[in-house]
Amino acid sequence: MTALLVVLYIINYGDKAAFGIIAQSLKDELSMSAAQIGLVGSLFFFAFTVGGFFAGALNKWLSLRTVLFVLAIVWAFAMLPLVFAASVGVLMVSRFVLGLAEGPSSALIHTAAYSWHEPEKRGFPSALLSGAASVSKIALAPLLAWIAYSFGWRSALIFMSVIGIVWCFIWLRTWQVGPYVPGKSTSENAGSQAEEPRVPWRRILLTRTFISLTLLVASLYALVTVVLTWLPSYFEVGLGYSRLNSGVLLAAPSLAGLISMVSGTLLSDRLSAKGWPTRAVRIVFPALCAFIGGAVLFIVPIITTPLAAVIVISIGYGIGAVVLPLANAAVSQICPPAQTAGTLGVCLALMAIGGLVGPYVTGLIVDAASDPGLGYATAFRIMGIVSGVCAVLAIVLADPDRDKQLVRGKASA
Repeated sequence: MTALLVVLYIINYGDKAAFGIIAQSLKDELSMSAAQIGLVGSLFFFAFTVGGFFAGALNKWLSLRTVLFVLAIVWAFAMLPLVFAASVGVLMVSRFVLGLAEGPSSALIHTAAYSWHEPEKRGFPSALLSGAASVSKIALAPLLAWIAYSFGWRSALIFMSVIGIVWCFIWLRTWQVGPYVPGKSTSENAGSQAEEPRVPWRRILLTRTFISLTLLVASLYALVTVVLTWLPSYFEVGLGYSRLNSGVLLAAPSLAGLISMVSGTLLSDRLSAKGWPTRAVRIVFPALCAFIGGAVLFIVPIITTPLAAVIVISIGYGIGAVVLPLANAAVSQICPPAQTAGTLGVCLALMAIGGLVGPYVTGLIVDAASDPGLGYATAFRIMGIVSGVCAVLAIVLADPDRDKQLVRGKASA
């Protein structure tokens, strides 16, 4: 069941990566500026942010099986109008619809996966889900780059639609909900644990853990979205790689991120099982990784060798990537199980603000720079500074065990 959800997440990020791969082709065909491309990227994440707030309501109204099927079908068809009527307007509407449908999916996918795993063992499945972004860029991005290069950028969008439809067929025949997250009916959740009473949302959302971790994941997500939207363009325009090689090289930071997330979360889960404090393994460890990754990205503008720049960006991105799964696992611990989808939905929706800001600001920086390569490098330096500051705030403020008692103490009594 977890693998099925990981595949869905791979498709999810494949849709995001496809835009970065075809961005220069769209820029040339539609005569768009860098700022306009960045605006389209940010528009997607604006819709993504809005959609994320509906995760809790969708989880309440519909079964996980139904809602994830509907969202995946929308993804499969959202970008097809651009294939038949390419224009800036169609591009913006298609990306907005795609973002709106993808917004609730992150929280719902995590909720579905968590239904099969005990709270103390959610770090690794979280890493598998977050690592799907890396798998998508490692496996799908080079394939999409080759398809776009060989058959035109429209073929890449058609390919993503086809695999989305295939996944929907398999999902309907396979999915069952697990025992660890209460559902809405006995038929969907037989054998689930007893449901804790719900608590007021403000008690969850105003905790120092929720606020500081949301800021931290937002800063990391800004970096993720800049990589998805702009990294192939940076490799091509800033570092001189061919368009095909630029799409293939998108896999480099993703591979580093995947290694970091899988190894980091396995270590975190193992230490947690040995009795290490949650704060140490879910907060301090990933926040320190984010701080180190930010420090590495700070030096990008002084790198003059293309290969060295690829390596430095990959290391900086990869080290900090471990924050994403561990932060989700930490946030899921502080709320009653019945409010997991809603809590993660709000967290991930607010996280997406980083994606709203990052691509557009990067486009503005590139347009204003004397040299596009320097503009991209400066944007990565700024991302590193912001994530470093947010990491320090998380180390100082976040404590899941403390805030779990504050949020759920009365409900559990």
